[in-house]
Amino acid sequence: MKLTNIDFQIVDWAQIPTQVFAGEAGTAIWRVRQVGDIRIRMIEYSVGYRADHWCEKGHLLLCLEGTLETEFPDGRVVVLTPSMSYFVADGIQPHRSSARSGAKLYIVD
Repeated sequence: MKLTNIDFQIVDWAQIPTQVFAGEAGTAIWRVRQVGDIRIRMIEYSVGYRADHWCEKGHLLLCLEGTLETEFPDGRVVVLTPSMSYFVADGIQPHRSSARSGAKLYIVD
């Protein structure tokens, strides 16, 4: 990722309109800012959320609240709690998110 031609900006995430996406279970509420080729999201997963797809997109992800479980096709699961991050490149490792107790995330991709 190369950050170029981006002026200094402040984002009040509470003022960004929400988009709601249904998962296999629960919902994901997205607030999105697109800055050039970079998508920046604040996402809240409801209690019991489970993604309805395997994601192959690269992300820089920070868990702000709750607990995020990330599952891999081989059955491995990693758990993130507040202040923990993961990074993955496009097409490297399919993964699927869930949040039994809900979670709030900051994601750049």
